[in-house]
Amino acid sequence: MANINFRPLHDRVVVRRVESEEKTKGGIIIPDTAKEKPQEGEIVAVGPGARDDDGDIIALDVKVGDRILFGKWSGTEIKLNGEDLLIMKESDIMGIIG
Repeated sequence: MANINFRPLHDRVVVRRVESEEKTKGGIIIPDTAKEKPQEGEIVAVGPGARDDDGDIIALDVKVGDRILFGKWSGTEIKLNGEDLLIMKESDIMGIIG
């Protein structure tokens, strides 16, 4: 896992997509043009958290290294240190795997 020099603000996280399987269970190979972008990823950086009405920081429920599921159109795609990553709010995350 490469160390990135980027710290997201507030309740945002940086996610690296996890590549999907190249074959179906029946053994059919899926070409790159037919594959959808995976909706599963690994968190590589997290912000400090959002502030409540009193100005206190509410820590995020996710941490670096967590494997997550997110919505199909979630996040903003960026390229950082030559790697394609996503920045999204914690609310775009549907859950933690495992």
